[in-house]
Amino acid sequence: MPAIVKLQLSLETLAEAISSLDLIEKRQLQELIEQQIFEAEEALYEDDAQTQAEIQAVRAEYKDGDFMTVFDLPLPNPSPTRRGALRSLIKNKKLGF
Repeated sequence: MPAIVKLQLSLETLAEAISSLDLIEKRQLQELIEQQIFEAEEALYEDDAQTQAEIQAVRAEYKDGDFMTVFDLPLPNPSPTRRGALRSLIKNKKLGF
């Protein structure tokens, strides 16, 4: 098992270390940082009272049938031909809805 070492670096020193990496290593670091940012933001959302209230409100609307399907959305040209073609594509699973 690898040893874990915590370092305290200035942002400038860290930037210098990153600049010495090759492109593949920089992309690996970017993926790692993006994943950690995503996880941190998710944790914030889970703990945020306003976000939780909004989620509960949306769930209640959905449960009450207060939502729109793709068929309810207005089409740029609502001709029967286009609407029928769109329904056919969705029904035949040629569109990713």
